[in-house]
Amino acid sequence: MRRSANVNSGVLLVCLGLLAAGVHLTCRGEQAADRYRLTAADIERWMTELSNWGRWGEENELGAVNLVTPDKRREAAQLVREGVSVSLARNAEMTGAIDNPYPFSQEMKMTPPFASDVFSVRYHGFAHTHIDALCHLMHGGKLYNGFPETEVTEAGANKLGILELKNGIFTRGILMDIPRLKKVPYLDPGTAIYPGDLEAWEQQAGVQVASGDAVFIRTGRWARRDEKGPWDVGKSSAGLHASCVKWLRERDVALVGSDAASDVLPSQIEGADQPVHQLLLVAMGVPIFDNCDLEALGNEAEKQGRWEFLLTAAPLPVPGGTGSPLNPIATF
Repeated sequence: MRRSANVNSGVLLVCLGLLAAGVHLTCRGEQAADRYRLTAADIERWMTELSNWGRWGEENELGAVNLVTPDKRREAAQLVREGVSVSLARNAEMTGAIDNPYPFSQEMKMTPPFASDVFSVRYHGFAHTHIDALCHLMHGGKLYNGFPETEVTEAGANKLGILELKNGIFTRGILMDIPRLKKVPYLDPGTAIYPGDLEAWEQQAGVQVASGDAVFIRTGRWARRDEKGPWDVGKSSAGLHASCVKWLRERDVALVGSDAASDVLPSQIEGADQPVHQLLLVAMGVPIFDNCDLEALGNEAEKQGRWEFLLTAAPLPVPGGTGSPLNPIATF
């Protein structure tokens, strides 16, 4: 017991010394959980403290994408140097599985000499690459910017629908590759990513998240699935701890994406199932990319030696849509 106490004391002294020197450390295990412990009351308070409601006007429906200014687009265009493009989309998952209860379907309609088909996809969930419009989630009877939840009906969304993004997304994208940070092929399900991890990755990658950026978090979900098979991602998946949302708000990001659904699941916060989704969509007005396949992007970014790129994405312009399947593209 004495040796264990001495070891722990030594580790603590080393950690304190590194922190004093300005080195950001990734908290582990119980230390991390204690440092970033939150309650449902904290999330409710952050709904106000981190809010972008009214920031761009009471009737604004674009949310944080307002941060993608003409200057931001011009800066993003300058990131194209090699002309190499990589898709951030998973190929359509057409086989039913525990994480894909609604497979993408293709029905061929042969009309010689033409070949045609019909696609059908229930894209929200944990299988298909898509973007969440701001009308996708409501809290306390309200949508982003205070619009009442009654604006979304069985006929579609009257406010905050995907049509707001019809002109497309064109901004700087940043990949935060947490498995590479931790020197593992993928994070185990249920692993939480904390602000210290994000700052450690910035330091390692030599890139800093800034206003108007689209931030993509790689957990290695698809690498693990390809190796071990599907599992119930909705019950257990690596992802952002809710404490990261305050960090993202301070950096003023425009969009957030991941290879699952952004939230760590379980959330580690009693009474808050998907607090990252709730805070981003409803409080901050930040659209979310879900189920991106970031494996090829991680490999290309490592090859290029840079983790920033031009991001382009164009949702389907469906009036009243709560989101859209899409194929985001990173260009170096």
